[in-house]
Amino acid sequence: MPNPRQYQFDLPATGRPTDAMIDESWYPGIQAYWERSTSSRIFDAILGIKAVVIHATAGSSSAGAVSVMRDGSASFHWLVPDEDEPQHGQLVWACAPEARAAWHVRNSCHHPDVNTDAARVNHWSLGIEVVNRQAGNDAFSDWQVRATARIVRYCWAKYPNLRHIVSHAKLDPDRREDPGAHFPWAEFKGYVLDGSADNVPAVALNATPAGEISNGVIAAGCCLG
Repeated sequence: MPNPRQYQFDLPATGRPTDAMIDESWYPGIQAYWERSTSSRIFDAILGIKAVVIHATAGSSSAGAVSVMRDGSASFHWLVPDEDEPQHGQLVWACAPEARAAWHVRNSCHHPDVNTDAARVNHWSLGIEVVNRQAGNDAFSDWQVRATARIVRYCWAKYPNLRHIVSHAKLDPDRREDPGAHFPWAEFKGYVLDGSADNVPAVALNATPAGEISNGVIAAGCCLG
């Protein structure tokens, strides 16, 4: 049986996506609870991101997961709906601004394999929660696994120093098992490293690459202040 306390892989130095898009929508009304359930990051909000932590909710609904943000006890950046929810297969929920430190790992937790054993993980990581009971026969759907991998590819394209993809269980083995033994970690890793599903809109591909722009050339109507 797979051991979630060993779930980790590091992103390779090559193959970083140039772009990756995710279908996300803010969970309704969640903005009212950011202040009480997130913190200002102590590291640069882009260059300081070193890890993505994968969680599972141990519950059956997105609403149940979001209740911890409402109560100010925990938070996460994205939430992947369960197959029993209408959003499954359509979108993932954005739940906290990426620039904020979400409270998804205890401050005292750390691991020598992850960011040179640094503590205060929340300040240099992003958290993804996947709705799953972690009990009985509640399997993760293929869409949930692919959607979670898609979020990771989005982060990999955006954050130049992102390296570690790790389970909550590895960072907090005395208290946590998530995302659990039923999460198909090897398959998930394969999806993360496979860029075949990266669909960049044609209109974006028509833009002039930054490295090909001549010095001093500014689009009409723009200015440098």
